Amino acid sequence: MKKMKRSARLVEMTQYLLYRPHTLIPLTTFAERYQSAKSSISEDLAIIKEVFESEGVGELLTLAGAAGGVKFIPLYKKDASLELIQKLCVMLEQPERILPGEYLYMSDILGQPSIMNEIGKLFATAFANHDIDVVMTVETKGIPLAYATASLLGLPVVIVRRDSQVSEGSLVSINYVSGSNHQIQRMSLARRAIKEASKVLIIDDFMRAGGTVQGMIDLLQEFKASVQGVGVLVESMDVQQRLVDNYVSLLRVTGAESRPKRVSAAPGNYFNK
Repeated sequence: MKKMKRSARLVEMTQYLLYRPHTLIPLTTFAERYQSAKSSISEDLAIIKEVFESEGVGELLTLAGAAGGVKFIPLYKKDASLELIQKLCVMLEQPERILPGEYLYMSDILGQPSIMNEIGKLFATAFANHDIDVVMTVETKGIPLAYATASLLGLPVVIVRRDSQVSEGSLVSINYVSGSNHQIQRMSLARRAIKEASKVLIIDDFMRAGGTVQGMIDLLQEFKASVQGVGVLVESMDVQQRLVDNYVSLLRVTGAESRPKRVSAAPGNYFNK
């Protein structure tokens, strides 16, 4: 890359960091990329670090030593994230979201990339200090959430299937009990999808009793993998017994009635910590 003016270099460096979250970047990478001295690069990074932290973009960590460099950690300030969740609560409380069986329609929210990017950043903040190799979800509605979260953690995504696919190759399958209707269901994961003993973050869109999440936890035991965290966008409080205890929720549906149609939503347990 040709030598740039400092103003242009700052813009390009910022973009470079934003697209590589949780990735250690040696100073020599920037020095060679912009044909600049390391001292100049360090000054540029100090400016970017100040802006990132003052504007709530995240942190820019500096690691000293021969193997050192900089690492961008996306972080969502608590007050800004609470403002986002409160807006989502208003959206969820729209009466027309109540479906037969008192299910909650959320596909329009999950289909908005701008909202998913913000939720992904919130999950990435919640699990920023966890040692994670891969983000896992079950098809299909949790997929946008998982990809948004993984992109801000710099991690790959693994998708658990409800139906076996020939294109997936050899599979590991288990039966699990759905927490909401107590029906026996099946989920599968390709043997090549995840390395043995991987450290996994589970992300899901909605949780009632937690049967699906517990199913994924049981499935991961077949790969000798460990669950480092569980994040759910919305949890229902209308359950007598939860199968999963350790999880982070961003929203809570505290009540959903079909007659009259009424939904009550509130911030999840993440905001109690």
